[in-house]
Amino acid sequence: MTTMTAVETRSWRPLRMVRDPLTWRAALYLQVSMGLGLAWFVFLTVGISLSVGLMIIWVGFPLAALLITIVRAGTVLERAVMRAAFGAKIQDPFRPLPEGHLFRKLRALVVDPAMWKGLGYFAVLFPITLIEFVISTALWFVGGVLLIAPVLALFTRVTMDFGGDTRLIVDQPLEGIPFTPVGAAVVLAALYVTRVMGTTHATLAGLLLGPGAGQAENQVLRARADHLQASRARGVDAAESERRRIERDLHDGAQQRLLAVAMDIGRARAKLDEDPVGARALIEQAHAGTKEAISELRDLARGIYPAILTDRGLDPALSGLAARAPVPVEVEVDLPDRPPAAVESIAYFIVAESLANIAKYARATRASIKVSRDDHWVIVEISDNGVGGAMARRGGGLAGLADRAATIDGILTVNSPPGGPTVIRADLPCTW
Repeated sequence: MTTMTAVETRSWRPLRMVRDPLTWRAALYLQVSMGLGLAWFVFLTVGISLSVGLMIIWVGFPLAALLITIVRAGTVLERAVMRAAFGAKIQDPFRPLPEGHLFRKLRALVVDPAMWKGLGYFAVLFPITLIEFVISTALWFVGGVLLIAPVLALFTRVTMDFGGDTRLIVDQPLEGIPFTPVGAAVVLAALYVTRVMGTTHATLAGLLLGPGAGQAENQVLRARADHLQASRARGVDAAESERRRIERDLHDGAQQRLLAVAMDIGRARAKLDEDPVGARALIEQAHAGTKEAISELRDLARGIYPAILTDRGLDPALSGLAARAPVPVEVEVDLPDRPPAAVESIAYFIVAESLANIAKYARATRASIKVSRDDHWVIVEISDNGVGGAMARRGGGLAGLADRAATIDGILTVNSPPGGPTVIRADLPCTW
C-alpha cells in the first residue's frame, strides 16, 4: 500500500519549500531519527537474544510477550511521528484484539502480520536513519558553512577538509564571498534531498506500519458499511418522525374540523323544520369548516410530496415556496436535467424548512436559494442576512434535515455565525 504524504504533495518550488514548516520538521526528523533507530536496534537485539535464550527456563516467554507489547506500542508512536514529521496519515493495521484472557490476546498479536511488519520496520530503521543522518548532516553543514563563510571569517578562520589534498581555508570575509553562491546551491540541494528522503522514509513506513492493500480495502468497505448503517438508522428515525407529524396534524387539525362539521350538520338537520334561519347559519358554518379542513388536507398533502414537484420539477416548486415566504427570496436553479425524485423531494423539504426557520427566527430582510449541479451531486444553498446563530441541535428541525439528507448519503452543513449571515448547504448525490 502506497502512502501519499504531505511532503510529497507539497510544492517543490524552492521558495515555497523554504517557507513550508513541514520541510523543516522533516529535516529535524532526519537529524534526530538516528538516535531512535539506534535505540530500537539495541532494544531488539538485546530483547530478542534474551527472550530466545531464556525460553529454555520459561523466563523468555514473558520477556517475549513484553517485547511484542512494546513493539506494538512503538508502531503507534512511530505512526504519530510520521504524521508530525512528514504529514503521512498511516492507518492502524492491527486486527482488533479478541476478548478473553491475556494468553489469547498475545496469541492474536503473534499471528497478526502487522506485528511482524512492524518488527521488520524497527529492525531496518537504524541503518536507514544512519544513511539519512550522514547525507542530511553533510549537505546542511557544508551548505550552511559555505553560505555564511564571509560572516564566519569575521570571527574565526574557516577550514573545511574534503579529504586528500582538497581543503578550503577562508581567512578574510572577502575570500568567503565567492563561496556564498556555492553554499546557496548546496542548501538548495539539501532541501530537495530532504524532500526525497522524507518521501521515501514515509512511503517505507506506510508499507511496513500501515495496512496492506487488501486490508486497506477491507477497512474502507467496513467504514462504508458503518456509514450506510448509520444513514439507514437516521433515515428510519426521520421517517418515523414524519409519520408522527402527519398523525398529529391529522388528529389536531383536519380530524377535529371534520368532527365539528359533522356536529354542525347534525344540529342543522335537527333545527331544519323549527328554526330554518338557525339551521342555515349552522350549514354555512359547516361549509366554512369543510373548506378549512380541505385547505389543511391540501397543506398536509403538500408537506408529504407536493404535486407541483412531480409535475413540473424543482424550479417551479421552489419558486412557489419563495412566493409564499414573508421575505423577498431570490431563486436560482441551474440543473441541466431533472435529478432523481428522491433528490428533488429532499431538496424541496430542505428549502421549505429553511425558509420556515428564516420566517420564525432569522429576522432577515432577504434570502436566496441556489441549486446547481456539480458532477454527480446536486448542491442546494439557502442563505439569508439575518441574525445568525442557527445550529443543528439534536431533535431540532435542522438535525431532521440532516437526517433526511443522510438517507441518500447526502451531507448538510450549517454556517451561521452570530450576527449572520446564515448559509445552509446540502450536497445530495444523484447516484448511490
